Amino acid sequence: MGDREPNKKRLLELLRAPDTGNAYCADCGAADPDWASYKLGIFICLNCCGVHRNFPDISRVKSVRLDFWDDSIVEFMTHNGNLRVKAKFEARVPAFYYIPQANDCLVLKEQWIRAKYERREFMADGETISLPGNREGFLWKRGRDNSQFLRRRFVLLAREGLLKYYTKEGGKNPKAVISIKDLNATFQTEKIGHPHGLQITYRRDGHIRNLFVYHESGKLVPFLTRNYLKQGFMEKTGPKDAFEQGQVFLGNKEQGYEVYEDLPKGIRGNRWKAGLTIVTPERRYVLTCPNEKEQQEWLESLRGVLSSPLTLLNRLNGVLLFRPGGRNGWVWRFIPVIPALWEAEAGGSLEDRSSRPAWPIW
Repeated sequence: MGDREPNKKRLLELLRAPDTGNAYCADCGAADPDWASYKLGIFICLNCCGVHRNFPDISRVKSVRLDFWDDSIVEFMTHNGNLRVKAKFEARVPAFYYIPQANDCLVLKEQWIRAKYERREFMADGETISLPGNREGFLWKRGRDNSQFLRRRFVLLAREGLLKYYTKEGGKNPKAVISIKDLNATFQTEKIGHPHGLQITYRRDGHIRNLFVYHESGKLVPFLTRNYLKQGFMEKTGPKDAFEQGQVFLGNKEQGYEVYEDLPKGIRGNRWKAGLTIVTPERRYVLTCPNEKEQQEWLESLRGVLSSPLTLLNRLNGVLLFRPGGRNGWVWRFIPVIPALWEAEAGGSLEDRSSRPAWPIW
């Protein structure tokens, strides 16, 4: 049996209890979770709750505020909580594994949640995570000259580090052979118009190519290198030679990196007025944004990385990539420098690789 109001009060107290991690979603870190998996003993957000509903044998969910809670279930939640359960199910998360955040797309969260609780990949007594073998399947690819999506066969060769795709289902000659080390893949649900949309970017014959694909269930997804923290248009000012390399590497404040709101005195943007200044030990970069909203989003992303401590796996904290974007200015993308999913590459130790991040391309 249970008493609705006292139990609801206990649950709300659990959400606010210190040293429990309950104030943030156990799976994506979203603040103020309103749901809970009473079978696992964790508090989760609405989006992650939707994923948990898909495997009731492992997880059962309730609303913290709206559902009835039995005394024994509340007691179970009290003895568990987010930090304790995370310590169990995330005991062996690889350093290179991308853990989705609150603003990431649902398919990323689903893969993470299923890996944790359904496949139990990261438990201390779980099976050793081995390199995946080759993978073959079909993705829907957007045509080059129109927006029509066509079914195409993709083959991932893990040991060779290659991704191939074929225009004919039983064809022997691939349309493209892409080296994994030169590939960057990010989820682009809005751009592609599908919850499992993926943008694959690679270089061929000196040109940057993009493949826009999706999978109907999201289960067949090429290795994801990382998500962009922020991308959009900014306009550069200052000497042209400052931008020849197409990238700006960022460390942290202790190394002399800073970002300031607004433009230096006496400097104005050509079209846009909302500016920011990035300071590195070598020089200063002055940029303008289309509006104040974009300016604040860039500042938030940049400050978050500059304030992060350096670790063995994070010799540089981030990199800004840019290229001319026509009349709209320069396209800028900002990523954290974190080692990619190294399973796609054979040989070498994690320590060796940490000093040479896998730079993404356009």
